[in-house]
Amino acid sequence: MTTTASTPVRRRGRSGLPASLASHGILVLASLIALFPVAWLVFLSLGPDKDDYLHPGGIWSKMTFDNYSFVLQHTSFLDWLKSSLIVSLGTTFLGVFVAATTGYAVSRMRFPGYRKFMWLLLLTQMFPVAVLMVPMYQILADLQLIDSYLGLILVYCTTAVPYSAWLLKGYFDTIPFEIDEAGRVDGLSPFGTFARLILPLARPGLAVAAFYSFITAFGEVAFATTFMLDDKKYTLAVGLQSFVSEHDAQRNLMAATAVLIAIPVSAFFYLVQKNLVTGLTAGGTKG
Repeated sequence: MTTTASTPVRRRGRSGLPASLASHGILVLASLIALFPVAWLVFLSLGPDKDDYLHPGGIWSKMTFDNYSFVLQHTSFLDWLKSSLIVSLGTTFLGVFVAATTGYAVSRMRFPGYRKFMWLLLLTQMFPVAVLMVPMYQILADLQLIDSYLGLILVYCTTAVPYSAWLLKGYFDTIPFEIDEAGRVDGLSPFGTFARLILPLARPGLAVAAFYSFITAFGEVAFATTFMLDDKKYTLAVGLQSFVSEHDAQRNLMAATAVLIAIPVSAFFYLVQKNLVTGLTAGGTKG
């Protein structure tokens, strides 16, 4: 006759309750800290007066959407939005294409100096905007691209492409070389292999690169202020400055505009959020 020794199952006792409450409390506190600026901005946008931020308690009794109506009807907000979307989406498509082809070439081809080339890309990120402003202005002026969407897109690509290429190179390194070999066996050209086999597998990495490129262009101020001369071509970030003068600031209108600006960014984030975490983690596993 055999006997089976049973192992007692450990149950979470009362000792684990304080730790669980503490961890949940920290998460709730962190969430409140993250949400407070957003809630405060929305709250201020509902106040009718520019000085309501000094007495926020009075906003409750006089909440209104007049600020949003004024921004949409009496400013060039829609023109700013159009310019921002043209520049941001243009930077996204062009930047991701250049970064993807660059990252794939460095990942698959061992040409002389390919490692130094990747470090050179990162080196370009070290230059501050103040140093780049004058030479970039001169280049765009020579190309007659001042006050043009294409000129601003090219400028933003100089910022978006290096980081995106580095990230995508790391992601392409995680894709087996056997897939490239299978494409060659099937008669695909190198670009055909890249476009038909590799890119579909790299969608998470492409989503991260697209999001980074979009945000880079959408929120930038210095280059857009310098290179765009027509106020109808101002981006949203530049147009937001029109509510601040030398001696005054219309904070209620700024808050309403900022809330409206957040809508397209949130929508773009919603479209790519499923692939963001996968792309960031996979892109950093191999260098």
